[in-house]
Amino acid sequence: MAITSEIVKTLRQKTGAGMMDCKRALEATNGDMEKAIEYLRKKGAATAEKRADRVANQGIVVTKIANDGKLGVIVEINSETDFVARSQDFIQFANEVTSTVERKSPSSVDQLLTLPFSDGRKVADGLSDLVGKIGEKIAIKRFDIISASGSVVESYTHMGSKIGVLVEVAATSPGAKPVARDIAMQIAAMNPTVVSREQVGKNVIDRELDIYRQQAKNEGKPDQVVDRIATGRLEKYFQEVVLLEQSFIKDASKTINDVLHEASSTLNDTIAIRQFKRYQLGE
Repeated sequence: MAITSEIVKTLRQKTGAGMMDCKRALEATNGDMEKAIEYLRKKGAATAEKRADRVANQGIVVTKIANDGKLGVIVEINSETDFVARSQDFIQFANEVTSTVERKSPSSVDQLLTLPFSDGRKVADGLSDLVGKIGEKIAIKRFDIISASGSVVESYTHMGSKIGVLVEVAATSPGAKPVARDIAMQIAAMNPTVVSREQVGKNVIDRELDIYRQQAKNEGKPDQVVDRIATGRLEKYFQEVVLLEQSFIKDASKTINDVLHEASSTLNDTIAIRQFKRYQLGE
């Protein structure tokens, strides 16, 4: 395919690599964006694996925990401008949508639109009314629900409601609530992708090892140490993406696994992270 300046610019935005490096990577991969990113990483030219599929939408992420603490909801609602996203009408609508998700537990956005608000109006009608009043496109993008069973659900919002987190922590002690809150803050700040390394796919591990081996070879490392270097870099990768292996934001001398072990001992309970949902505006 033709390598246009726009495609080169997109790859540069995703990776931070130089224009010529991006052009060569795209030529070498016949314009395949993901393969070009991998090509640059192997060459050591990419400074970050940014994702161009993150649309720069405005809006807010809202979280809510039910009064009984047994259910948590996270919702993303988009607008065209940040100004509208900060308006009282928009925030009120977002909170009403979130409460409706909590009450009705719909299975999809389409189903949510057919459900009634507490005042009897359908969500779709409330959306139409808001669009008519504001004169700007508004969209309910996505939502997730976590139900607790023998566990604690906690939420956290960050950066002016641009990041939201729900986390489910297995525990029976009421004292686990602050621990769950700390974990939610950790997820918001450090953006893990999985709870444990067992959840990292073999294809991802193989890809990372291949990249690290090629990087080591490009650095002139002897063949007999290339695998050892790649394995060491894979461990660092796990420490970045695996929640349990991340350094705790409140005390870098501890991992999240350490925090859970300490809490389990203190509360005489078994504290474990079951799952989490992290929304970042525009993802």
